Amino acid sequence: MKDLTQLVYILQIISLVVGLTAIAGVMINYLKRDDVRGTYLESHFNWQIRTFWWLLAGLVVGWLLSLVLVGFLILGLLYIWYIYRIVKGWLALSDRKGLDDALL
Repeated sequence: MKDLTQLVYILQIISLVVGLTAIAGVMINYLKRDDVRGTYLESHFNWQIRTFWWLLAGLVVGWLLSLVLVGFLILGLLYIWYIYRIVKGWLALSDRKGLDDALL
């Protein structure tokens, strides 16, 4: 299951260029969530799912506010936040550590 968790992080990275891969990643998370319940990988699945939904919400807000230009700042910060979440999660996974539920 660790390989599957890594695959989702890879799909998240690819989504920086091809956004649809993030949807594939979160689908994997939801479909295999029961298989990781009670393990440190469960925290990674939760992390990846929350990252997806917060990203989606941020994209909607940023896109709507881009009409008044402040949205471009939000989208730029969101891009950095998304990369941070992927890197932090993947590093914890490589150390076989769980993650907390924090937004950062």
